[in-house]
Amino acid sequence: MLEMRPCCERCRHELPVDADDALICSFECTFCSACAAHLDQRCPNCAGELVPRPRRAGGERP
Repeated sequence: MLEMRPCCERCRHELPVDADDALICSFECTFCSACAAHLDQRCPNCAGELVPRPRRAGGERP
């Protein structure tokens, strides 16, 4: 299951499960859209592409 980290790893901005501005890499490193833009859509940990984090329907856990 995808780990839904609660905040941006760079600026600590809160990112609820249904946040539209959360981006992740394939290792689930999580960033807000402002930080992802500053990082040129690349994860500083693995250099992987940052893509929009999928949202879960109906909250935290089904």
